[in-house]
Amino acid sequence: MVDSYAVIKAMKDYAEKENVPIMLDDGINYLVKYINKNNVKKVLEIGTAIGYSAILMALANEEVEVTSIERDEKRYLEAVKNVKKAGLEKRVNLIYNDAFNVVLKDKYDLIFIDAAKAQNTKFFEMFEKNLNSNGTIITDNLSFHGLVNKKEEEIPSRNLRALIKKIKNYITFLKTNKNYETIFLELGDGLAVSRRKK
Repeated sequence: MVDSYAVIKAMKDYAEKENVPIMLDDGINYLVKYINKNNVKKVLEIGTAIGYSAILMALANEEVEVTSIERDEKRYLEAVKNVKKAGLEKRVNLIYNDAFNVVLKDKYDLIFIDAAKAQNTKFFEMFEKNLNSNGTIITDNLSFHGLVNKKEEEIPSRNLRALIKKIKNYITFLKTNKNYETIFLELGDGLAVSRRKK
């Protein structure tokens, strides 16, 4: 019997030590509850990191299958180790590649975007064809450590200002996208839940 909690704890410790961004507790708790409440069976995740959210989503219930894409080799290999430790190789499929080079034929009930923040709009547009007709796209880090709500002059560096601008543009893209109904939640580092309109 795999001790999932021990695996999760070890991952949290590793993430803290190695400075790997993983989802905050209330954000991942919402995601897991959403999966169970909405009968989600197939999940596509853009941005695996060390596999933390992929594993927790797969642990939501035994019918959930997760496909997750990661372009950083070190993180991908760490994720492979963690998925194995959690005994989830049959239900968590990890892809080592840049998401922009990945072509998927499958359809998913949920697409979770948690990768390069500046590319959110491109990820959304690229993978929405893989979303089921009544599916949902959830995006993490939309408050970006609270910086999205700050005035431009309060943000220290030019690079950071450019990134925050792209996140704000993505929020506008979601608000004005007529094919989806989006709610924004002050959970974790800011979540957007975009449900495809019927």
